[in-house]
Parts: sequence; C-alpha cells; structure tokens
Amino acid sequence: MQEVELHQVREALRCVLHTIMFNRSLGQVRPVDVDSELFDITYVQCGDSGVESCLESKINEACGLFEKKPQEVAQLCLSFYEPRRRQVGWFGKQDERLYWEKWVINLCILQSDVFSQDHHSMAYTNARSVRQAQRQAQLEGLIREVITLVNEKRAHIPPVVSSSPCSFPFDISISGGSRMSFGLGTMKRMLLQNSPPAVLG
Repeated sequence: MQEVELHQVREALRCVLHTIMFNRSLGQVRPVDVDSELFDITYVQCGDSGVESCLESKINEACGLFEKKPQEVAQLCLSFYEPRRRQVGWFGKQDERLYWEKWVINLCILQSDVFSQDHHSMAYTNARSVRQAQRQAQLEGLIREVITLVNEKRAHIPPVVSSSPCSFPFDISISGGSRMSFGLGTMKRMLLQNSPPAVLG
C-alpha cells in the first residue's frame, strides 16, 4: 500500500496510472517523458490527449473527494474491458463489458503535520526529508511492480483491433473509507489473487 500525504496524492496517481496506461497502449503511441512535479521520478505518457484528459479528470475527482472528506485509505480501480453485444430474447441485443484486467491501487493517506511542529526547525526539516525519501522509494517500487506485472501477464490480453494509442476501453472507479473497511494488500497481491479470466472466444 502506497503511503502519501494529501498533497502528494495527485502526483502519485499520475505516476502510477500513466505507467499502466502506457504499458497497455499497444497501438501507435508517441511516448512522452514527463518529470513529476513533486517526486524525482520520470514516467511515460502514451501521447494521446484523450487518455491524458480522462486520467486527469479522474485524478481531479479523486483529489476533490479526499479534500472534501478526508480519508484514511483510498482505493482506485483501473479496469480494462472488451465491449460485447449479447443477444437478449429473440430480437434484442444488449451491450455489455467483458473485463479482462483490473489494477487495484491502494493509498494510505497520512495526515499532514502542518500545525504540529515548528517548520523552521532543523528537526522538522530533516523529518520531512526522510518522509519524502520514503514516499519516493515506495512509489518507485510500485512503478517497478507495474512494469514487472505487465510483462509477466500477457496471455489474457484480447487481440488489438485498432491502431489508436489507447488499444482498449477502460474505466476508473474511486472509493475511500477507514482502514477497517478495506481488506488491504499490495497491488501485486491483489492482481495475483484476482487474476483476470481468459478472454472468451
């Protein structure tokens, strides 16, 4: 689980979500290197304005939710699916989504200590530096997990039928709550325990 303070949520989500999207964009991508505004990390976008706009909208939604109603933990699910049309009755058809991969990102949102210490003291400065380094190391580890997992798990990916950068439709859901309300694990454990089903032919 990634630990972040509220002001770090936006950049942490940008780093992770864009890394996932880039590695699942199997069309004609134009890779764009982006330096994080908060962490000493460079991540890659797939170069599609529609994808960037959609991700930024969801990140804004998540940050707005957490700012209005502080959460102890938050969970974002990025899910890829294949659209299908299913026969209903004799003449009807119904659109449905066949989800084939889900990425579960768990965040532990820590309360900032902005009012608890003298910000000009050396002890405070050192403590902040240590915490920033810890959060960065965690985020780097999470990004490495993403890259490892996208390369390990490929058999379930549907055929690519479009040359657009975003090869597959996706959606993102957001939820928050207390530590007691979540069965929390790392992203890797969530993915391994909830492996996506093979795509139906």
